[in-house]
Order: sequence, then structure tokens, then C-alpha cells
Amino acid sequence: MSKKANYSYVGIAFVILIFGIWFVPRIVDRITKGDTVRNDTRSEPISKTNFSKDESSDLVFININGTPKKVPAFSFTNQHGATITEQDYLGKVYLVEFFFTTCPTICPRMNKNLVQIQNKFEGIEDFGVASFTIMPKVDTPEVLKAYAEEYGITNPNWNLMTGDQDAIFELANIGFNIYVGEDETVEAGFEHSGNFALIDKNGFIRSRQDDFGNPKIFYSGIISEEEKVDEDGQKEEISMLKTDIAKLLKE
Repeated sequence: MSKKANYSYVGIAFVILIFGIWFVPRIVDRITKGDTVRNDTRSEPISKTNFSKDESSDLVFININGTPKKVPAFSFTNQHGATITEQDYLGKVYLVEFFFTTCPTICPRMNKNLVQIQNKFEGIEDFGVASFTIMPKVDTPEVLKAYAEEYGITNPNWNLMTGDQDAIFELANIGFNIYVGEDETVEAGFEHSGNFALIDKNGFIRSRQDDFGNPKIFYSGIISEEEKVDEDGQKEEISMLKTDIAKLLKE
């Protein structure tokens, strides 16, 4: 081996030594101070900006831009011809749904589930339901009253409401972020979410958290044959709602 090659190896070794002396302590220092950036952010803490917690309950408030989401103002006519507003529900725990009486798909299941919940809290004056029709041209107070009788709706705080379609659509899509819309390609010409919103006595939207600490936000009002049942044979989603309603009634 030539002397020239020996000099080259010595030079490389010297550079590596200098690098170690100069850079390694700084890398260690940055790691110690937590200055390094991780490419995998999946283990980062979940943002708390979309919900906040009432320390007296494990049910969270749903936040929009850092502010707890409250039921917006509304005024519609119920199945008895009376004007109902959000003020009529203050002091009550209640569920919100959007439906229509001629719905051939999910609405019958949704309202059978609501009747089951109604019967669970029979006689509780502080519990109610707010049902808004998305087909008000058909669902007059008379039609809604007949529908209530057909389904066994007896809770005096369960109002089936009708009114201006644009106002109802805005209440659903913007007020509650529960989707409703017209679509000529679907059966009956309307489509909508099968979700229920849970509202506390002060008019705030509440929910439980999932296993990862995220707010559930809405509860599914639709039961399928494949849905898992709990140890009592009840569909889990409806069982959750009954539990959470009971918690809010105690607040």
C-alpha cells in the first residue's frame, strides 16, 4: 500500500473524529431538550379545541371555534298547532332528529327507537324530543298528529314540528350539522342523516367520548341487524343514549 493511500485513510479518520467531537454532543443536547421533529405524529396528543369537559360529568360539550355549541333559535308549529321554540326546551334534556312521515327507509327505525327511549323515561317531566320534518309541504300538523298516534308518541314534551323548509334545512345543516337535503335520485326525493343530537338542560349539545378520547358528537338512531348488542340484548347505541340521558337529568 502506498504512503499516499495511508495519508488518505488518516485524513478520513481525522474528519470522522472531528465530526464526533463537534456534532454528537449537540444532537444529544437537542434530543434532551425535546427540539427534534418526529415524522410520525400519530402519538401526538389529540387537540382539545373541538370539545370541552364538564368536570361534574363525563359527557363533553361540543365546541365550535372554542365556544360550546348551543341550540340555535327556532320557531315552528307542532302536531297540535302550537308554536314551539328552543325556549320551550330549556330546563329539559332532549333529543333532536330530522325526519319525514313518508320516509320509506330509516325514519321508521329512528322513531321506534325514540319511542323505546320515551318509554324508558316515562313520567320524567324534564325529558323530551324535538322532531323536525324535512318535508313540511306534506307534513302538516294534522299529518304529524296522526303519525304521533300511529307510533305511540305520548310524551307531552315530544314535539313533531313543521314550518318553512328552508328554515328547517338551515337548522339541520348549519344549526346542528346534521345533514338533510333533496335528491331526486333517491327514494321519496329526500335524504338525511339518521343521527340524534343530545341536548342538556341549558341548550348545549353534549356527547360521550370514544375509546380514543374523541367526542362522539351524535348518536346513531338507526339499528341494523348486524349491529352489536350489549349484555341485556339492547342495541348498544340506544343503550348508550339511555345512560347518557340519565346522566344529564342528574346535572
